[in-house]
Amino acid sequence: MDVRLRPLRLDDLDRVMELEDQLFGPGAWSRGAYVEELTTAPGRTYVAAVVGTEERERLVGYAGLAAADEAQVMTVGVDAAYRRRGIGARLVDSLLAAAREHGARTVLLEVRASDEGAQRLYRRAGFEPVGRRRHYYQAEREDAVVMRARLTPSPGPVGTEGAGRA
Repeated sequence: MDVRLRPLRLDDLDRVMELEDQLFGPGAWSRGAYVEELTTAPGRTYVAAVVGTEERERLVGYAGLAAADEAQVMTVGVDAAYRRRGIGARLVDSLLAAAREHGARTVLLEVRASDEGAQRLYRRAGFEPVGRRRHYYQAEREDAVVMRARLTPSPGPVGTEGAGRA
C-alpha cells in the first residue's frame, strides 16, 4: 500500500470530519475549528496521509502542529482500518520535522490516559511522559498524559519532512 503525505486542505474536511467522529466521538473538533486552523492560525502545519492515485485518493490519516519556540501536537488521527501500517509514525515524524523547521526545541502533546497504543507510538517517536491533566477530555472526564519530545536541530534540507519511517 502506497501512502503519501501532503498538506491537509480545506477540501479534505468532509473526510476529516468523518474520521473525527469515528476516532474521537464527543471530543471531536468542529469543522469551524479546522477551518480556523487551516486558514488563520499562525505557525500551523497540517498533514494528510492519502492512499490511491492523485485523481482518486482517499484520506486515511491526518495530523496537526502549532509551532513557535515550543511546539504542540494539535491532533493525530488514523482511520481504524489503516492502523498498524506505519501511517501514524510517518505523520508524527512529519510533525517533528516541521517543529524543527520552525525552530522549536521541544514538542508537547496530550494523549488519553487509556490510549496505550498512541502512547507507544509517541514513545517510539521520542516522546516521554512528563505529567497528567485531570479530566482534560471533558466529555468523558478522562485524564490526559502530557508527553514531551526534545528536538535536535534539523539534520537535512527543508522539504525532507515526511520522509521518515515507512
